[in-house]
Amino acid sequence: MRLFRLAKIITVSLRFGLDQMIREHAANTRFGEWLHRLLPARQFAAPRGERLRLALESLGPIFVKFGQMLSTRRDLLPLDIADELALLQDRVPPFPSNQVLEVLAAEYGQPVSEVFKHFEPEPVASASVAQVHFAVLPDGTEVAVKVLRPGIEPVIAHDVALLDTAAFLIEKLWADGRRLKPREVVQEFARHLEDELDMMREASNCSQLRRNFKDSSLLQVPEVYWDFCAQRALVMQRMVGTPVSRTDVLRAQGVDLKALSRAGVEIFFTQVFRDGYFHADMHPGNILVAANGQYVALDFGIMGTLTDRDKAYLAQNFLAFFQRDYKRVAQAHIDAGWVPAHTRVDEFETAIRAVCEPIFDRPLKDISFGKTLLRLFQTARRFEMEVQPQLVMLQKTLLNIEGLGRQLDPDLDLWQTAKPFLEKWMSEQIGWRAFIRHLKDEAPNWAATLPQLPRLLHRALASDAEVRAAARHAELMALQQRRNRWLITLGVMLAGLVLLDVLKPYL
Repeated sequence: MRLFRLAKIITVSLRFGLDQMIREHAANTRFGEWLHRLLPARQFAAPRGERLRLALESLGPIFVKFGQMLSTRRDLLPLDIADELALLQDRVPPFPSNQVLEVLAAEYGQPVSEVFKHFEPEPVASASVAQVHFAVLPDGTEVAVKVLRPGIEPVIAHDVALLDTAAFLIEKLWADGRRLKPREVVQEFARHLEDELDMMREASNCSQLRRNFKDSSLLQVPEVYWDFCAQRALVMQRMVGTPVSRTDVLRAQGVDLKALSRAGVEIFFTQVFRDGYFHADMHPGNILVAANGQYVALDFGIMGTLTDRDKAYLAQNFLAFFQRDYKRVAQAHIDAGWVPAHTRVDEFETAIRAVCEPIFDRPLKDISFGKTLLRLFQTARRFEMEVQPQLVMLQKTLLNIEGLGRQLDPDLDLWQTAKPFLEKWMSEQIGWRAFIRHLKDEAPNWAATLPQLPRLLHRALASDAEVRAAARHAELMALQQRRNRWLITLGVMLAGLVLLDVLKPYL
């Protein structure tokens, strides 16, 4: 099955002329020469960006998601390709309305007309895994109904299997493959894709994020209507807003784009460091802006989680970066085991400084993150740095945040915007505020334990006395056994001497 899928990828790539795009960028390499000899040059009427988008759509949801991520990196892609890939965010070809009605009828056990007061058969948005229709509940509440694509599960299973095979080959054939842990990264990606295929999980993700940002002035999260949710259907509050990518419309509405970009950074760091629970698919197609300037979050299929240790480690590194304390960054990586223990701190510090120092105090529009990422990769390779699969989704989200900030405010200083937030968070974690907070957190446990202390103390003392008595008894038994063994040995020796004396005349 994987070979058939690989054959389809090659066939689609040739059909849309993706080999010609590779040829353009590898013309002076041995691979480019080999490709030129193997495949003849061809002409295509459609622009290259459109051909790439159509190829990704033909290959399925995983490739569409890859295109969605690339569309946010306009600093790495030509504008014509970035504009075409942006269409993947909410304009993936929909599946027929009759299939939608069949899926919903199977989930509810009755026709859609008996479940909703009104249901729009035409989708308002179509994504790689599901599509959205507007509807009205029997009580008149306007809702959005997200329906899973029929037959999507085996397609994703085949693609994940193919990715796993590619990851296995990378580990075996590339010197740096094992360090990058590609198979673990694929497993992490597959786990999140599995979550996306269950609308009940997405509903719970939405509900959790809504609780985290209850009464927030920065972010709106829709309410979930649990009575109408099922494994292949999610029903939530209908949200109204302008796509965040429509900056011209937002300006006409009087929205302050600079304030909006700063709010986006604050929302991200709040999710990561306060909650350890963040929206991990924050491309522009999943974000609206309300009339009052608040963000509106959509699509909760992929959420990331961080442990307290991950949060503390990331915060220390971010803060050290902002303070240009590269020695602290290097030591933190060694302490966390991300680089080998034998790594020299001074050499690692120098390498990090060479990568990061040029990008400070500069707006996003003046920073080449493509070159920065390349130099970071070279540094990682030199110092045998290991990829951390549990942070892959966070890294992906950081790319999305950067791309979103670049669209809203190219002059945004990401470092200065985030630094005060992180400093406050760190003071709450390790300062007197943290001490007070920990006291409050532990107070209920202490209140329950204090009345039991006399009984627990008596039990501990009694248990200790029993343990000491048992130990003394064991010691006495061992002493008695040693004495018995000594007496037996002495008796045997005396018996031997007597026997020898009796037999002496005969010897």
